[in-house]
Amino acid sequence: MKKIIAFLFAASVLHSCNTASPEKTFDVAALNCNLIYGFADGVMEQQLASPSIKLVDEKTQATAPMTRKEVIDQKIQIIEENYEKVKDLAVNDENKAMIDASKALYEFVLPVYKNEYTDLAKLYDGKAPSDQIETMQKNIAEKYGSQFGQLYQAVLTTGKVYAEKNGIQVREVNPSPR
Repeated sequence: MKKIIAFLFAASVLHSCNTASPEKTFDVAALNCNLIYGFADGVMEQQLASPSIKLVDEKTQATAPMTRKEVIDQKIQIIEENYEKVKDLAVNDENKAMIDASKALYEFVLPVYKNEYTDLAKLYDGKAPSDQIETMQKNIAEKYGSQFGQLYQAVLTTGKVYAEKNGIQVREVNPSPR
C-alpha cells in the first residue's frame, strides 16, 4: 500500500511540474506563433532579400550579412524549440483546441522551411537569377499561403477564447496574415 501511495504522490508531483499557468500556456501555444508570422508572404521574402548582420569578430566588432541559409537555419531552430515547448504542455479540456491548433501550425510550416525555404536560401546564396528566386517565392506563397492563413487564424481564434476564459489581456496587432 505504501508503494501505491508513494507512486501516486510521485505521479501528482510530476504532473504538477508539467502543468503551466494559463498565461504560460497561452504564451507558449499562441503568442510564440507570432514568430512564424510572415510565412509564405512578403515578410519572409524581405528577411531573405535583406538578411540580418552577424558579428564575425568580437575584438574588432566586425560584422557581415548572414547567409540566407543561416537565416533559414535560425528560423528552423526557433520553430523546433517552440514546437517542443508546445508538445510539452499539459493538455486539458480548456486548452486542447489552442494547443492542437498551435501544433498543426508548427507541423505545417516546419517541413516547408526545411525543404522549400532551404532551397530558396541556396538560390539566394548561390546568386541565382532574380527571376528564378521570384518564381520560387511565388510558388511557396501560392502553394502554402492560404493554408497557413487558415492555420494561423485557428491559433488566433482558439487563443482569444482561451485568453478570455482565463482573464488574459490580449492586444491584437495583426489580426490575420492574409
